[in-house]
Amino acid sequence: MPCQDTELEIAVDQLHIDASSLRQLRSAHGGDLAAVHAAILALVRERGKLHNPATGSGGMLTGVVRAVGDRYAGPPSIGTRIASLASLTLTPLRLDELGAIDAVSNSVRARGTAVLFQASPWTEMPADIPDEVALAAFDVAGAPARVRARTRPGERVLIVGAGNSGSVAAVAAAEAGAAEVRVADINAQRLQAIAALGVGAIHTVQADATDAVAFADCVGEPFDLTASCVDLPGAESACILVTRRDGHILFFSMATGFARAALGAEGVGSAATLEIGNGFYPGHARLVVDLLRRHPRLWSVLGGP
Repeated sequence: MPCQDTELEIAVDQLHIDASSLRQLRSAHGGDLAAVHAAILALVRERGKLHNPATGSGGMLTGVVRAVGDRYAGPPSIGTRIASLASLTLTPLRLDELGAIDAVSNSVRARGTAVLFQASPWTEMPADIPDEVALAAFDVAGAPARVRARTRPGERVLIVGAGNSGSVAAVAAAEAGAAEVRVADINAQRLQAIAALGVGAIHTVQADATDAVAFADCVGEPFDLTASCVDLPGAESACILVTRRDGHILFFSMATGFARAALGAEGVGSAATLEIGNGFYPGHARLVVDLLRRHPRLWSVLGGP
């Protein structure tokens, strides 16, 4: 400190913790949120950023621009409230205070300081969307943006996982012209929330993606495009089995095992394109805000009112 001439200094007010990371921390501490709270503070104190070494993931933040480096190109104005679109695994962070963790939205109030670099993407927080909804959507914005870009009109699309990323990605696929969008998850309550969105092309199926053969039996005929949005390992084989052999699979989960995916495809003779779901996609923040405005029922799915 202070920030350097190509950096932004952010007064942090909220963190959104990556779903895979929060699940791992809760599991490691027996579901004790007080212990998870202490573990997050310890990670940031020891590593200088929110980087869970067990999952390799972190999350994102919101805050107010407090200072701008002299050579930072195209900066936001001081006082602008922004969300970082770069992972907290890459963001220098100091926490002075951390509130209670919201186990539904994965968000937590915080007070501290972060530094964004010239190359770190960010977006201004929308005034007409609740903070917890916008932050949850920005955290997964790469998924709907890539699903929309990869979906061709008339295709059948499968979304594996009905959490935040899967829910928004399903709507994006439907808007891109998919003939059918099927969302698969083991959690009936999540599936009910997606069905309540009322998007005609979207259908749901309850199935366990960690049991590849049974999962394939449940979802039926192979899909043109599959997007894995689950926050648990072991879904790679299921995604491969339910996708056309010349289809396309997007792996967005940070729990994805590259070796399991690559060797699994080889083992069943699948030539499907396997794509790592890079969380950044040009225009993804604007796309997800527009989706939220057109589909306000998504707000409750993302932890909002």
